[in-house]
Amino acid sequence: MVNGSRFKFQGFVDQRLIIVALLADLVFCFFNYRPKGKAKCFAGDVGSIGIAFIMLFAIGRLIMKTGDLTWLVFLLIYGVDGVLTIIHHIMLHENLGQAHRKHAYQIMANELKIGYMKISLLYMGLQLAVSLGFIYLCPNTVLAHWVYLVGTAIVLAIGYILFMRKYYHLHEEYLASLNTNKTN
Repeated sequence: MVNGSRFKFQGFVDQRLIIVALLADLVFCFFNYRPKGKAKCFAGDVGSIGIAFIMLFAIGRLIMKTGDLTWLVFLLIYGVDGVLTIIHHIMLHENLGQAHRKHAYQIMANELKIGYMKISLLYMGLQLAVSLGFIYLCPNTVLAHWVYLVGTAIVLAIGYILFMRKYYHLHEEYLASLNTNKTN
């Protein structure tokens, strides 16, 4: 057993669901994780949203089984980017239902021209480091869980804000070029 009694709740979800989800992820990656976004079988949002719902279900069951909300740490990288992007929309008085390109990963891909595969690896690596840190380094106490979750969220939020302060102007320049092209 890793880290004391943290894993004594095995069975929070049928293990076959986890196996099927992992196999589905592998198949999804085989057909879609390709250089220059040249997917063999483009699944778009359908694939990623399907995988997200499976993850949310599993993490939700884990939270219900343990009563420990800090398991949300498994979604922290994506959550910080999503929440702070929504806050940014609100600050700019933009329609939240309208399409945009303001997430950190979109700025990296569209304005900084970083490849999607590199961005995916970056997000995966960051989330994996945060998750493994929670599992293997964080003491198994309620206080330690909350300190880890909140502290990591603050560090990620600061990183997000610094990134946006440095590179968001590129997105504004892109938007201005669209407006200039419309008037010409």
